[in-house]
Amino acid sequence: MAMMSLRLSQKDEVAEGIVSFELRHPDGLDLPPFTCGGHLSIEVPNGMLRKYSLSNDPAETDRYVITVKRETAGRGGSISLHDDTKIGDLLQVGPLQNDFELVPNAAGYIFVAGGIGITPILSMIHHLTNEGGPRFKLYYLSRNPETTAFREMLTTPAMRGRVVVHHDQGDPANAYDLWPVFERPTGAHVYCCGPRPLMDAVRDMTGHWSAKAIHFEAFSDATAARADNVAFQVELARSGDVIDVPANVSLLDALRAHGCEVASSCESGTCGSCRTGLLDGDVDHRDLALTDEERARAIMVCVSRGTSGTIVLDL
Repeated sequence: MAMMSLRLSQKDEVAEGIVSFELRHPDGLDLPPFTCGGHLSIEVPNGMLRKYSLSNDPAETDRYVITVKRETAGRGGSISLHDDTKIGDLLQVGPLQNDFELVPNAAGYIFVAGGIGITPILSMIHHLTNEGGPRFKLYYLSRNPETTAFREMLTTPAMRGRVVVHHDQGDPANAYDLWPVFERPTGAHVYCCGPRPLMDAVRDMTGHWSAKAIHFEAFSDATAARADNVAFQVELARSGDVIDVPANVSLLDALRAHGCEVASSCESGTCGSCRTGLLDGDVDHRDLALTDEERARAIMVCVSRGTSGTIVLDL
């Protein structure tokens, strides 16, 4: 994967525990263009390669902006980016990708952002606002005002009627009721990014919508560190090899460490790139890409895991 060196030109705290990082070409040149919803890979100072959504306007050719929450329970990527970088540093950045592209010329757009999930959606809002495109409605759900990135930007008079910001104070009983939004399909395209429980809820509520109109994106530095993870084994049917997968390691990482070449892109269970044949075993399916029928014979190895014992993959 070809990497390019970009200079960290600005670093701003935009909410409690959330920082925006501005990257520019060290010689002041234009950067490769990106589309809203896109993301890039960054080699953070501790050596990890992490993926972050671009949050600025794609019309800006001189900079990339990523906005990152410091995940204390994560695998260390966001902590290193927050704590170990300073303005002027050169960072290695991988090619641009987009698994969350904005469908052009839709009848309308409904955005649902949970917490730091606002980042790719903010890029979409910049694009639609500047292009004078179809109307959109954003439902921005967070714990409290202090942890709500870009709250001031999204609550200006220009955004009145287009943005709903809701704080649940960490109490599920105060969760925003999205059912009236999705009760009747409208022909709009739905884009949802945020914690998995929110995406699961939106997926359930849009089951009667056209599947082509519902889009999900998730980036989590804590994917492999969930408290309900258990250790298990995976058997590779073609070679007979058996691999141990510890509770704090993703199945995808365990396969790679064993030398298996498995395609992947989003690494959040939404794009479908790492779909792998499942031959046997009990699986905790955590993706948003497979149907219930498909889950009987396939697994998204970036996020899903065995529940115990051994699972058998067609590898």
